[in-house]
Amino acid sequence: MRVGVLALQGDVEEHLTAMRRALGRRGEVVQVKRAEQVHGLKALVIPGGESTTIGKLMQKYGIDRAVLAEPELAILGTCAGAIMLAERIEGYEQFSLGLMSISVARNAFGRQRESFEAELHIEVLGKKPFPGVFIRAPVITEVRGSAEVLAELEGKVVLVRQGRYLACAFHPELTPDRRLHRYFLEEVAGA
Repeated sequence: MRVGVLALQGDVEEHLTAMRRALGRRGEVVQVKRAEQVHGLKALVIPGGESTTIGKLMQKYGIDRAVLAEPELAILGTCAGAIMLAERIEGYEQFSLGLMSISVARNAFGRQRESFEAELHIEVLGKKPFPGVFIRAPVITEVRGSAEVLAELEGKVVLVRQGRYLACAFHPELTPDRRLHRYFLEEVAGA
């Protein structure tokens, strides 16, 4: 199995490390910087960072078109990556892939100085709480169609799955807990 991590901006190294540990010897994890590197991937991670910048760079290098041309590609979007997956971004006119039937609000948990950690109860990961790291995190404000809520924090949706896509408002790569990456690989991408 080949898994790519979009390497334009954001938590690239952290996701590479997390995915390599979660995948083990079942495949390889590579950086994706050009459109042609998308072809042949089973899964792609769109990391956190600045969503406007990530979107502009995806368009500039044709990565957006390459991703949209691969309907079987499983995608994990964390923080800004979740914004890239959404059909609608509240209050902003910016690019997104529009692959998930969700709406998001950028920076809904506050700015950089309001970053925090919280224990999340994610049933698909088991009984043990998952350590959520929230940095300028979005909130998923609307979930439609076949999209399904997997986790909430204080009544706000922070994790949604829709088929081969997983949108995560927090940063699982910044913890030593690899359960979410394994869930993505095994259940969403079908590794």
